[in-house]
Amino acid sequence: MTRAYFHYTNRGNLEDTYYHGDVANLKGKSCNFGAISFHAKSNLGRGLAVRSQASTSAAVDSASAGVWFRLDNLGPQPGSRKNRKRKGREHAAEQGGSCGFGMRGQKSRSGPDVRKGFEGGQMPLYRRLLKLRGIAGGVKTGLPKYVPVNLKDIEAAGFEEGEEVSLETLKERGLINPSGRERKLPLKILGDGDFNIKLNFKARSFSTAAKEKLEFAGCTLTELPGKKKWMKSSVLKNLARAEEYFAK
Repeated sequence: MTRAYFHYTNRGNLEDTYYHGDVANLKGKSCNFGAISFHAKSNLGRGLAVRSQASTSAAVDSASAGVWFRLDNLGPQPGSRKNRKRKGREHAAEQGGSCGFGMRGQKSRSGPDVRKGFEGGQMPLYRRLLKLRGIAGGVKTGLPKYVPVNLKDIEAAGFEEGEEVSLETLKERGLINPSGRERKLPLKILGDGDFNIKLNFKARSFSTAAKEKLEFAGCTLTELPGKKKWMKSSVLKNLARAEEYFAK
């Protein structure tokens, strides 16, 4: 006959339970105890020791035992979740008497902190640096308002007498290829070069020199209207009344 006893440890308390019977008939079952030690002793002096420890993580336990993950056995890894640090609890939270904010100063007071860019009253960096005007500084005053074309380029394009010169025809000839923001800009004729061909020009604007040369060459000029600026209905009514008054 083989005598066996269980050695169960629970929070430092030792308890021994003896089993009278055959050890071969015992079958292992899963349990939720923290640590179990099983010792078997026979009359021949030979011993058998079986030790089983439960894992601290339910996820590791399930993976090792081949159990499917469920909502009741999922959990974060040990040490991955920590409570946030509650400032202003002094010695109760092991932060000292000043809670890590120091003794005096603006940063140790309650309320809002120092604003961004403030350097204690001296001239801040964003005011000491040089500023750029126009496009480089982000201002739209330096952006182009027209797609310029000179008279010498139009004469070299091979236009015949009586043809029309506009933004579309110049694109077809390959004189201009606006892209990006320039695709929405109107055409402007500049007066660089000589011109002696009678053509029909349609553009938003003409420079003073270009207008003189084209009129001398006998060309017809058509200034296309621009986009009207939005105004209130009351302002439009006042402008219409002013036009009627001065037209009399």
